[in-house]
Amino acid sequence: MDLEVVRAATSVELLVALGVEHGLSAEQLLAPAGLSGRELSAPDAEVTAGEELAVVRALVAALGDPPGLGLAAGGRYHLTSYGIWGFALISSPTLRAAVDVGLRHLGLTYALTEIEVVVTPPDVRIVLGDAELPSDVRRFVVERDAAALRTVQRDLFGDDVALRRVTFRAPTPPEPEVHAGVFGGPVTFGASVNEVVIDAAALDTPLPRADARTAALAEAQCEQLLDVRLARAGTAGAVRQRLLHDPSDPPTMAEVAAERHVTERTLRRQLAAEGTSFRHLIDEVRSALAHELLVEAGLTVDQTARRLGFVEPASFVHAFRRWTGTTPGAYRDLRRRGFQLRSPRHGGGVR
Repeated sequence: MDLEVVRAATSVELLVALGVEHGLSAEQLLAPAGLSGRELSAPDAEVTAGEELAVVRALVAALGDPPGLGLAAGGRYHLTSYGIWGFALISSPTLRAAVDVGLRHLGLTYALTEIEVVVTPPDVRIVLGDAELPSDVRRFVVERDAAALRTVQRDLFGDDVALRRVTFRAPTPPEPEVHAGVFGGPVTFGASVNEVVIDAAALDTPLPRADARTAALAEAQCEQLLDVRLARAGTAGAVRQRLLHDPSDPPTMAEVAAERHVTERTLRRQLAAEGTSFRHLIDEVRSALAHELLVEAGLTVDQTARRLGFVEPASFVHAFRRWTGTTPGAYRDLRRRGFQLRSPRHGGGVR
């Protein structure tokens, strides 16, 4: 489980609302995550998976982890809660298509379990892996993610859909009928795996709100949003943020490695695993800032070169031509005249 993954703050808002209904305060739930209600009020507010997990732990600890609390949380995760991911699913032609697009953009959901879909006719098994979840919140998170799946399923079809079976690894709770009510049938506890199982024949069922154009546009936006979030996640995202602290005097790779308490070799390997390198990240940060300084701030080529740590303007011009295929002055003039050129932020690219 990557706790640095960025996600919309909507899930945290849903968890806080649940806690408030149980007599807790928003501050009580947000403080352990280092968050504030003001931060979450922005329409585009985002949190990391780690911050959301901290809110979950605060909620569970404060309420004593009563059985069924996760189910109550999962019932709040309607398709509209997922933004563009929800639109991509609901406009898909069939459940099969919705599952496909949903899995390919799973990073836009709020799941903290490791979700895997296994098609073995006559079953479609949606497995919720919990091996990496902390023991104190494992039951809550699994119940929440399973109930959220059920909520999404109902939203997709606009009606209830029969499940073949539902199993949980957790022991039988005091009132198992609560689980049966949520999932519409018997639930097995003490199983070897957490899973929600549907009939494979349902995969080709047409969805009532299918719209090919909306589906295509929504999926394109999902891909774009994932790209933006991934750019800020992981080791590469952390290094980018470090380089942005002082682009005129960027740290060396050895300095960044020391700050992260790893060797240069380890840092190089981590960045390579994410499809980039330290040199590429420096180019990426400088090229993106060059656009802002030249076009938005209106600085001269010499001023921009100095702000970005180039000793000689000629070195900056050479680098900028490598990033964009043109000179800084020509790039700025053409952009101001409305020409859509290749953005320098894609120069020295990483993906």
